[in-house]
Amino acid sequence: MANAMRLNHLEHKNLRVNSKKSVRLGDNVTSTLTYPSEFIDIQREYPILFSKNPQTGEFQSVVLLGLEKDENLFLKRGKWHAGYIPAVIAKGPFLIGFEPQNVNGEQVSTPVIYVDMASPRVSMAEDESKGEGEALFLENGEQSPYLQHITRALATINDGAGISKAMFDAFSRYDLIEAVNLDITLNNGKQINLGGNYTIHEEKLAALDGEALVQLNKAGFLSLAFAVAASLGNVRKLIDLKNATL
Repeated sequence: MANAMRLNHLEHKNLRVNSKKSVRLGDNVTSTLTYPSEFIDIQREYPILFSKNPQTGEFQSVVLLGLEKDENLFLKRGKWHAGYIPAVIAKGPFLIGFEPQNVNGEQVSTPVIYVDMASPRVSMAEDESKGEGEALFLENGEQSPYLQHITRALATINDGAGISKAMFDAFSRYDLIEAVNLDITLNNGKQINLGGNYTIHEEKLAALDGEALVQLNKAGFLSLAFAVAASLGNVRKLIDLKNATL
């Protein structure tokens, strides 16, 4: 069970976080959520797919990391073999919370960082100079380079979550979303079918008129549509990685 605590440099100055990637720490995931704010980086390495949230029925974006259950083809011998790690993975045991703050006499919700103290990645050192893992704060109380990295990952998630619905509304408005089934045959003859996913309809994207292109581009969604479409080429990379394990 999670035990989320608001992060602060006084209470957590001796906190250490194991940032290594491993099966033991739960990194053997076939897919994970991704966000529009990282599509450009994601599409260089992985396939981006859409799925429907089973609770709400709304579209969400996922990044495909493997072809079978509990398989991450980018995780090898404790290292992540790709130039970019999805923000949901990179953030580790940290979460975004919101607290009310008074800004110019107005109450606004401000994002803050929480840490899951129940995570197996988290430990408490005896003092600031000891303990294995990444330190979160420097001696002067400022964020360590590692925590700065975490802060950027959380900002990517927060920013992307804020525009996700508007992006899907725009894609739906122009009928750009289509169902896709991935039928894969491995070198050993094994067949894998990945259904229930969606992607961008490339022909409809290419056929958009000038006004639609202008509106999508103005909203910042046109480049994201092209990124999703282009990312499907990375399915071939996944197949090659899978075949290399056989």
